[in-house]
Amino acid sequence: MNLIIRADAGAQLGTGHVMRCLALAQAWQDAGGRAIFVTAMEAPGLQRRLNLEGLEVLPLAAPPGSADDAIQTRNLAQKREASWIVVDGYHFGANYRRILKGSGLGLLLVDDHGYADHYDADMILNQNIHAHEGLYVNREPYARLLLGTRYVLLRREFLKWRDWKRRVSEAARNVLITLGGADPANVTLQVIQALPQVKREGLEVIAVVGASNPHYRELESFVRESQLPVRLKSNPMDMPELMAWADVAISAGGSTCWEMAFMGLPSIILILADHQRPIAEQLDKRGVAINLGWHETVSSAHIRQAITSLLVAEKSRVEMARRGKELVDGEGCARVLMGVQGRKLRLRPVREEEGRLLWEWANDPEVRAASFSTGPISWDEHARWFAGKLHNPTCHMLLALDPQDRPVGQVRFDMSKDGEAEIGVSIDKSKRGLGYGSYLIDLAVEEIFRTTSARAVHAFIKPGNKSSLRAFEKAKFKRLGVETVRGNLALHYVRAIGEPSDLQPSDLQDMNP
Repeated sequence: MNLIIRADAGAQLGTGHVMRCLALAQAWQDAGGRAIFVTAMEAPGLQRRLNLEGLEVLPLAAPPGSADDAIQTRNLAQKREASWIVVDGYHFGANYRRILKGSGLGLLLVDDHGYADHYDADMILNQNIHAHEGLYVNREPYARLLLGTRYVLLRREFLKWRDWKRRVSEAARNVLITLGGADPANVTLQVIQALPQVKREGLEVIAVVGASNPHYRELESFVRESQLPVRLKSNPMDMPELMAWADVAISAGGSTCWEMAFMGLPSIILILADHQRPIAEQLDKRGVAINLGWHETVSSAHIRQAITSLLVAEKSRVEMARRGKELVDGEGCARVLMGVQGRKLRLRPVREEEGRLLWEWANDPEVRAASFSTGPISWDEHARWFAGKLHNPTCHMLLALDPQDRPVGQVRFDMSKDGEAEIGVSIDKSKRGLGYGSYLIDLAVEEIFRTTSARAVHAFIKPGNKSSLRAFEKAKFKRLGVETVRGNLALHYVRAIGEPSDLQPSDLQDMNP
């Protein structure tokens, strides 16, 4: 499946539109698809970044946002047999979107503040904390809304830090400055100039200079002459590492705020553009960040005071880190792709805090009766087993969630060295008999084939477990014979790689849970 992404970047536009679309492109790649950027980009460093990600970048030969732009994008999407077009930018008006809709392809519009008079996209994504349905009352009935920070798009380099725990230091001294990919007003210099009056022993500062920032030489000269403890990093690829290093950050009110929240990094926000105002105000109100306001009205003394105060306020930083982590959980791309791909379930690894849920499912009378060991499982026994499985690299436990993030079931794969895997499945009692079993099995098997070295998946089922037999057969498992498992007769089924099923989301009876 091909995905066309239409987004621009430059000294005035910044890089935020492209960078959050990069996160979506990575997720599309990870799901086995191919993402193609169509862009009028004026940021060579950013284009190199996309190329390094294995993404195709096609230059636009028309004025951005024009009818010719829309026609070229539409024709390209049809030529590449794309299934969806993603549009991210404020210069793509109603006529532009109307031309794209005429292609018959799905249209996902990424928005920040409800700027349009009418919305005819199939999906509207606003990942901001202030997003609400009232912004999009003038939309087509078919338009689906994806609103709020549960849909924040995070790049895969951040997702690797999902289980990382921030240690809030009492002796905070590391400051990160990151004021967007362009920073045309050179607010970075404004912040650096406030640093000499920050009285903190051992102060260290890293200032990130974005891919479209034209002021690098000026910043470099000032830092060198002032002999401040500041290191400049131009368009770094290691932003999560920098955020993990920092004790506090000074940031613009754009997409970086969600990255810092995910990393639990206490931050001070300067507003550099009008659309950043509601983000900064809401983050301040929620106790996630400190909003200093519009950058032109903030003095050096105010910046200095805010940095100094936050560095010494350990309890405040602990609370800000906690609230940030609660706000952004890192599953936004998965939720968006679930909608774009028309799936009724999504999978993610089981987490430590979900051990009790799996124990409750395992002790359900129907589950025990279908198991090869039918006795009840004590909590202590389960806790030991669960801890062992959770940290065993040969075991893959996946939790299935519906569009409302409600747990539906779990799938476990125990891997052998020769590319074979054994599967175990359980479904929440309230979801049985609705077609979830076969759909979940098929989804999980395709995932394990795609992400591991498994070449075949085996299932062992009691002959009397008619519902499981039907589910595995519907998921294209083939019966091999009869075996004995823990003293019980078991029907042996297998599905090899390259034998996909033809199950569709429409096979589920519970279409609108």
